[in-house]
Amino acid sequence: MIKIGDNIILEHKTFDSYEQYKCKLVDRKGNDLYIDYPVNLATNRTVFLLEGTPLKANFVTDSGSSYTFQTEVKGRIKQTIPMVIISCPGKEHVIKIQRRQFVRVETAVDVAIHSVKGEFPPFTTVTDDISAGGSALLINKKSSLKQGMEILCWFALPMQNGEYEYRKFHGKIVRIIEGSGFMNKASVQFFDSSGTDRQVLLRFCFERQLEMKKKGLPV
Repeated sequence: MIKIGDNIILEHKTFDSYEQYKCKLVDRKGNDLYIDYPVNLATNRTVFLLEGTPLKANFVTDSGSSYTFQTEVKGRIKQTIPMVIISCPGKEHVIKIQRRQFVRVETAVDVAIHSVKGEFPPFTTVTDDISAGGSALLINKKSSLKQGMEILCWFALPMQNGEYEYRKFHGKIVRIIEGSGFMNKASVQFFDSSGTDRQVLLRFCFERQLEMKKKGLPV
């Protein structure tokens, strides 16, 4: 299921802290996963995990499905590069994340909308919220978007390192929510996206969630 080269997001929770790290699967031997040294998503610095540290791992497959499992640090090793060894449970302990479980954050992200079937001309707007499973788009009440339409969403995601990630998602409008004033919301569900694109969006949402927690904002 998880393969060499896949990105992994590790979560470390204690009674008074919550941190997330990004890493990549470099090698695998049986139930031992060899990852490169994790980098803290909040500080962008390498972290050194003690043997026995319990963690929660999240990864996305090439088909766009997201999975999670419980793991712990088993040790460190230096071969071609320094690596950390973490445990991998059996397949029965790897859980598929349902779309409703994705972290959803309220944030304005620039997005270009294109019709898959040419039902309306392309336009740009911003998100009201976003998650790895979907997004709410702010649209003019005169917009041609309708429930059931398939669209392509081109997002410009401002990452914590100051760079932008430009990612495309194939989605379907599941409902139009009437709003006050001149704007409605279009609720979009993503599907058929690559594992890499989904992983980048997960990382973006995690980074925004951490940023909001630092500012004392509700998440």
